[in-house]
Amino acid sequence: MSTASYIDPRNGKLYSLHEPRWCSDERTPLLVTPGAGISRDDIDRGTRSLWRYRAALPVEIKDPISLGTGCTPLVAQDWGELRPFFKLEWFNPTGSFKDRGSAVMLSFLRQIGVNAILEDSSGNGGSSMAGLGAAGGIRVKILAPASTSPAKIAQVRAYGAEVQLVEGPREESEAEAIRQSRQTFYASHNWQPFFLEGTKSLAYEIWEDLGFRAPDNVIVPVGAGSSLLGCAFGFRELLKAGQIAKLPRLFAAQPLNCSPIDASFKAGVDTPVAREVSKTIAEGTAIKHPLRLREIIGALRESGGGTVALTEDEIVAALRRLSRQGLFAEPTSASAAAALEKLAASGAIKANETTVAVLTGTGLKAATTVADLVG
Repeated sequence: MSTASYIDPRNGKLYSLHEPRWCSDERTPLLVTPGAGISRDDIDRGTRSLWRYRAALPVEIKDPISLGTGCTPLVAQDWGELRPFFKLEWFNPTGSFKDRGSAVMLSFLRQIGVNAILEDSSGNGGSSMAGLGAAGGIRVKILAPASTSPAKIAQVRAYGAEVQLVEGPREESEAEAIRQSRQTFYASHNWQPFFLEGTKSLAYEIWEDLGFRAPDNVIVPVGAGSSLLGCAFGFRELLKAGQIAKLPRLFAAQPLNCSPIDASFKAGVDTPVAREVSKTIAEGTAIKHPLRLREIIGALRESGGGTVALTEDEIVAALRRLSRQGLFAEPTSASAAAALEKLAASGAIKANETTVAVLTGTGLKAATTVADLVG
């Protein structure tokens, strides 16, 4: 464990984990060097949270921040000819999968002496950092687009975090956070690599949920890609550790109105491809320029998976259908459910396969919008 480092995937340059860092010296995104994976014997079965997989982390976290993050339900539901499992990530403490990354990243940063952070977010990331930061005694400031859902901003404020609303597109919040990073550590869920060390618990958990087996397929709504990359890293480690026979195929679901990953994947490249962007109800995935595009495309190819771009009508239809089955998801989450039908219709996934669709956040985050759409 002591040999882990930050690594720049573009040139292999290593950096120590002991200094607070969110990017390389060239201001490019870093990862943590790959882990060896764990076996079922390494699971801390007395802990009912993602910390049961703490042996898979690159460093020992001596005093983890925990609100019971993880151990979310995996529920089988009929969906046409399919019977997929829905992973209900809104059962995390602040209502989304982002708590996995926040819990691990903030625990690690606190351990190396960081007591105040900045984050830019259009919603769930900010809520998560604010909530887990409050639990860990870390001062949090969130920069969010002025257009962000009022319910999400209210949640951030309730946790005691400072909020600065930024006019302009989503990217301007990030630019302003980077400008302010000279004063306060920038703990971006898109930039700081330990966030992905937390989201990889999703893979370990699905593996345990299924009786220590990998599913055939995992479908994830993707904006910046932290849930998809977390799954890729976790399943890759399980394969390396001899715990699974093959990687599950990973599928990225995106709204057609903002689908840069689908555009690049369909073009057969791992660099940006021009595609028109317009407003989408799946605001959590409205990321025009994903920072880790190359790694996302690589993970999709490595797993034999792919991408699905969904119209607004397809997302709304899936949202309505989920609600009628008792699953109150936010519109972004519904992209994963909408992708089920398209992948089945194309023959990419089959009824006799084990398929997991990750529902990343609760409809309570956008209750008025969901009610208007499904009513």
